[in-house]
Amino acid sequence: MTSPTRVLVLNSGSSSVKYQLLDMRDGSRLAAGLVERIGESGSRLVHTPLARGGERRERTAPMDDHAAALGAVAEELAADGLGLDSPDLAAVGHRVVHGGLRFSAPTVVTDEVLAEVERLVPVAPLHNPANITGIRTAMALRPDLPQVAVFDTAFHTTMPEYAARYAIDVETADAHRIRRYGFHGTSHAYVSRETARLLGKDPSEVNVIVLHLGNGASASAVAGGRCVDTSMGLTPLEGLVMGTRSGDVDPAVTFHLRRVAGMSVDEVDTLLNKKSGLVGLCGDNDMREIRRRIDEGDERAELAFDIYVHRLKKYIGAYCAVLGRVDAVAFTAGVGENAAPVREAAMAGLEQLGLAVDPERNAVRSGEPRLISPEGARVAVAVVPTDEELEIARQTYSLVSN
Repeated sequence: MTSPTRVLVLNSGSSSVKYQLLDMRDGSRLAAGLVERIGESGSRLVHTPLARGGERRERTAPMDDHAAALGAVAEELAADGLGLDSPDLAAVGHRVVHGGLRFSAPTVVTDEVLAEVERLVPVAPLHNPANITGIRTAMALRPDLPQVAVFDTAFHTTMPEYAARYAIDVETADAHRIRRYGFHGTSHAYVSRETARLLGKDPSEVNVIVLHLGNGASASAVAGGRCVDTSMGLTPLEGLVMGTRSGDVDPAVTFHLRRVAGMSVDEVDTLLNKKSGLVGLCGDNDMREIRRRIDEGDERAELAFDIYVHRLKKYIGAYCAVLGRVDAVAFTAGVGENAAPVREAAMAGLEQLGLAVDPERNAVRSGEPRLISPEGARVAVAVVPTDEELEIARQTYSLVSN
């Protein structure tokens, strides 16, 4: 009897579930889909059977909770001969946003693990509860199957204490778990490793700055395959300018808005997380739309773009200093992979650091990893499409198969 080789990857949000089924013999995708608006009247499931070249299917029906949503997912998979009862299914891999300091690697879920993930809810109130719900639902569907938690924060647990700690009272920080954890870890792990492969080197030999630029955005400094610094902190709010998040601000902004504007803590939280960043600066968080507006002479859009790039350059320069030697800078995620003007602007003026892009290479659109730096450049500049689902599946399968 052959060993099971399939992994179902689940990314559970508060009202959504994204999923992919992969065959780990070659990393191929057998199916993928999304359930959205769970608990609302307009619940919708979009399912694509990728292995057989099938057409995308949609179903719109009330799905009151995650159990109903995953039940619908199971039905769609079964219709393609890929049901959750298949003996070929080795495990379910779950994206879990916050693992704190305890979880530095993928972990088979037990009651004790779930309890610890629950204890971390105060530092990830928007994400961990939904992740827990997804895990519990999948456990109920297949109680015999290993459920594996793969943590966004795990890759960043290698940061030295001087990079991870905030300069606040140590006892207060420890009592309330206040430190820099970092996020997007599966993406940074995957892209840093794929960048080394693109250069024909082992990850242990390469120092990489990874720029994960999507609606959420983060940077990391990776030395020899280990993260030594990252831009996000206690929460995903710190760091780069993002679609709706401010990134770095003076902490006193919160006190000022409380005292002067009479805003509550929740109102400030909403402002900084949902009404700031690009959308706060110019009303748009879609980089394509911002570039279109710039081409038409829109000054607000141009200022938003300049602020975005300025913050990005600051982190690139800082991580050059942290790493000492930089072998590559890798752009990834929606903006990083597709917005050539962002890549060009971020590298402009950094020639003394060995950083530059070749205009023709930078203009090429491709779904493949590629170099966009000039021939013979001292530091490689690359575009490396991220694949967080494949990374979660790989980590999950590696754990259960061993």
